[in-house]
Amino acid sequence: MQDFFHDKTVKDLAKECRTVEDVQEMMKLLFKDTIQQVFEAELENELGYQKHSTTGNNTGNSRNGYSKKTVKSKYGDTELDIPRDRNGDYEPRIIKK
Repeated sequence: MQDFFHDKTVKDLAKECRTVEDVQEMMKLLFKDTIQQVFEAELENELGYQKHSTTGNNTGNSRNGYSKKTVKSKYGDTELDIPRDRNGDYEPRIIKK
């Protein structure tokens, strides 16, 4: 469900909510998607190139999948996909390993 909110406005999201629980679920998804985008930006900064860029070829370090982590928030437990790099140098700043 990553990128669920991409190109949607609050008005669009509100149309999909029928109950307070729906709003809370949207907030949980927004929280997750926002954290995921921060992880990707942090790793991009660490590696020095954007995802899928050929600039990263033969640099000695590159993206290497994801590991799972569950965090507790006021929206409940949220499972996150923390990106990894081949050298193991990337340490998330927003939520520590």
